[in-house]
Amino acid sequence: VQLQAFGGGLVQAGGSLRLSCSASGSGLSISNMGWYRQAPGKQRELVASVTSGGSTKYEDYVKGRFTISRDNAKNTVFLQMNSLKPEDTAVYYCNAYGWRGGTGFDSWGQGTLVTVSS
Repeated sequence: VQLQAFGGGLVQAGGSLRLSCSASGSGLSISNMGWYRQAPGKQRELVASVTSGGSTKYEDYVKGRFTISRDNAKNTVFLQMNSLKPEDTAVYYCNAYGWRGGTGFDSWGQGTLVTVSS
């Protein structure tokens, strides 16, 4: 299962960006989709995730600023990022896991760079 992410870029502090990530492949049953990020010199960390039923989870440092959503029909997950801060600068990765043809999968996108200038 391949994931492709779009939407990164350069934005000033206080600005907004919207990331999207689509999973390709037939017969997918995606249980969970999420966004992670990795800043230079740091470990990859969870940002937010959403289940197929729409339940969401956010890390404390993005609550109230970021919104995750998904389009199950299109196997696509979105991350609306508002009130961006310089510390949000990172490569953002999407993740999806579930089942395809009775076989489990856990896939990552290629990453998209978000740079927030002060």
